[in-house]
Amino acid sequence: MNVSLQNIDKVSALLTVKLEKADYQEKVDKALKSFRQKAQMPGFRKGMVPMSLVKKMYGKSALAEEVNKLLSETVYKYIQDNKVNILGEPLPNEDKQPAIDFDTQEEFEFLFDIALAPEFKAEVSAADKVDYYDIEVTDEMVDNQVKSYTQRNGKYDKVDVYADNDMLKGLLAELDEQGNTKEGGIQVEGAVMMPSYMKNDEQKAIFANAKVNDVLVFNPHTAWDGNPAELASLLKIDKEAAAEVKSNFSYQVEEITRFVPGDLNQEIFDQVFGEGVVKTEEEFRAKVKEAIAKQFVADSDYKFLIDLRKVMMEKVGKLEFPDALLKRVMLANNADKGEKFVEENYDKSIEELTWHLIKEQLVKANDIKVEQDDITNMAKESTRAQFAMYGMLNVPEDLLNNYAKEMLKKKESIEGLVNRVVETKLVAAVKPQVTLEHKSISAADFNKMFE
Repeated sequence: MNVSLQNIDKVSALLTVKLEKADYQEKVDKALKSFRQKAQMPGFRKGMVPMSLVKKMYGKSALAEEVNKLLSETVYKYIQDNKVNILGEPLPNEDKQPAIDFDTQEEFEFLFDIALAPEFKAEVSAADKVDYYDIEVTDEMVDNQVKSYTQRNGKYDKVDVYADNDMLKGLLAELDEQGNTKEGGIQVEGAVMMPSYMKNDEQKAIFANAKVNDVLVFNPHTAWDGNPAELASLLKIDKEAAAEVKSNFSYQVEEITRFVPGDLNQEIFDQVFGEGVVKTEEEFRAKVKEAIAKQFVADSDYKFLIDLRKVMMEKVGKLEFPDALLKRVMLANNADKGEKFVEENYDKSIEELTWHLIKEQLVKANDIKVEQDDITNMAKESTRAQFAMYGMLNVPEDLLNNYAKEMLKKKESIEGLVNRVVETKLVAAVKPQVTLEHKSISAADFNKMFE
């Protein structure tokens, strides 16, 4: 066996593999013996078919299979042992590859085109200025979060006079043109409404300060701008029929229900942050603000990585790539999409590849490694962040562990978690090495940058 690599230019090479009979014969003989043990032919007991017949039937396919296996192993071992920085997969050479005939040949020569990564140096220093956005945590954000906690512990009370956002329950009856209850008209007992959701302000005003047992006249069609779904839900008829109902209705108020938020007390403090961690409203608001700020750090770090990419891409400049060869690799990987897809997406793929190579160097320079514990902890942090979006900050450890275990059962989830671990560690390592251009920004303006 002989393997050699000939550089064509700085970013491409020709890999030649020569195989002799001694390299593969033992493996072929072993494969044929295995075929013989399983072969069943009329006139012969299982496993007793003459080897000459086995070779005649399976010899060529066994030779081709074992040569291809050995070839694949040899190519990848050479690349690994010699640390060849290859891009994509080796591709059979289209010009110089000799014809292969498994019927007559005992020695084989295979030629592969290899795309090599360009040589360059990606380094960061204090001279590199990268924007870092500090997202402002406003009192309104804290108030809204505190309100959401009190609402969870709220209750519904029966009241006598309607106010905005209250819920009404009563008898709904269709009226005729004279304002009397229409004979055979629509009637709904226990009809539930929230007038604050009506689209028409004049209709909404009819219910202002309504009391239990009041009888009010309004027009549902006008109130909800003829929305068939809203009308069908209220009138308990199908959408097509509801869209045609334009008459007035009487509504006798039987019940008024109001949601009353819970008190901001020790029970809520303990639910959110754990027993005894917070003891006053001031401490609670401070911890809520801290929790919101912590969530924003992840967003700021994500934007930092985007801006670091831009800085590094400009710093490294345009790299040389074996374009024709990489287009062949891309086409081989997207054969169903064709050459047009390759032409339309090649520049973008090169941009992504450039950043990938830069990131690889930064990861290596900062000795970033991913351990199993890192992946598990990232799964837990991802779960914790999802709960935090709904205001659940004191999530039990056993629940986090269970969610993490489910995530780690899926291969695509693991790949995503590994990438997040790498990027999180990379951000933590690079931030102190560059000059951060801090910029205070509102959450709304920050989100606009991603629109």
